[in-house]
Amino acid sequence: MNRPLWLLALCQGLFLTNNVTFIAINGLVGWSLAPLGWMATLPVMGYVVGGALATGLVARSQRLWGRQRAFMLGAAVAVGAALLCAWAVATKNFWLLCAATVIAGYYNANAGLYRFAAAELAGPSGRDRAVSLVMAGGLLGAVAGPNLAAFGRDLMSVPFAAAYLLLAAVAALAMAVLAFVPFPEQPSKKPTNASTDPPLIERSLWQIARQPVFAVAALTGALSYGVMNLLMAATPMAMQQCGLPFSDAAFVLEWHVIGMFAPGFFTGHLIQRWGALWVMGLGVLLYAACIGVALSGLGLQQFWLALLLLGVGWNFVFTGSTTLSLGSYAPQERDRAQGLLNFSVFATLAVSSLASGVLVTTRGWETLQLGSVLPVLVMGLAVLGLGWWRWRQAKPSASVA
Repeated sequence: MNRPLWLLALCQGLFLTNNVTFIAINGLVGWSLAPLGWMATLPVMGYVVGGALATGLVARSQRLWGRQRAFMLGAAVAVGAALLCAWAVATKNFWLLCAATVIAGYYNANAGLYRFAAAELAGPSGRDRAVSLVMAGGLLGAVAGPNLAAFGRDLMSVPFAAAYLLLAAVAALAMAVLAFVPFPEQPSKKPTNASTDPPLIERSLWQIARQPVFAVAALTGALSYGVMNLLMAATPMAMQQCGLPFSDAAFVLEWHVIGMFAPGFFTGHLIQRWGALWVMGLGVLLYAACIGVALSGLGLQQFWLALLLLGVGWNFVFTGSTTLSLGSYAPQERDRAQGLLNFSVFATLAVSSLASGVLVTTRGWETLQLGSVLPVLVMGLAVLGLGWWRWRQAKPSASVA
């Protein structure tokens, strides 16, 4: 961990403060302003739809301006979007709130590339641990996000308006920190010596995507985030339906996000020792355990333990899938490949955000859990399938030796 990595970890924490606060309050604010109850999570959905729509713009900005200026632009957009959210809440304008969260999605897509930038700051030998440790910076969001939501709830006459204003200040601080991170230069597509070096050939996006390693990394990364978001976004509303106070929901979300990012201090070591697929397989088992606990009851203890297991499971699967993807594309292909990985995540998040509100308000918490079984099963089969494929690929070489 060098100085730039520590600064990037701080930026990850500030970004997650924004993310967790949005998750904690957008559904509740949406519920109070929405014309119909099932529309409650449309502001949550708007955040991830905005992220999906912005992936192409983000990839282009990274290619044209480099990491630092592109990341700072994302933080600047977050400042404006948070101010617009505050205005929407103050004027009780539900559709303006949804539009503001779509704009905020640009920051979501932009900061989603911090984990890849961490690998570049560390170099090939330490990229596994760098990705894991920078993601561990999200612990700041685990503590600050729920507490900021609770603190800003009644700070002004309009509930949660102050929370959005505080998020604007957090994004401004992130923009200031990013100014001090010396990111490596953009990889050149031109040969260093035109007379002797062969030209660098970029594969098409389809050629990159159809690689088994890339396909499994994209699928598991998207589904792990989708299932996590499906359950996390519904938790505050489910707990409110059960008569539990918002302070309990903030407590559960805080421990959930601790579970998401505290393992970052050792997940990289586990991946180096056991390999990404074994760690991802363990994460899938934790997802299954989360569903089992959530189905066992509706008390505070069940909500707490289920969301904690969900967070740790997400960390193992998502960190593993990120590490897995790093070897599937060349440096000059990174912007398009990482853009596709991010798009797959945000497209899945958009579906899960809408499904979360619809299921929890119309069918209940138990149906939501049962609906999570299929994607968790698909993740497990994908990890097993890639492990089998790798074993088959290695078997002939081993027999020849």
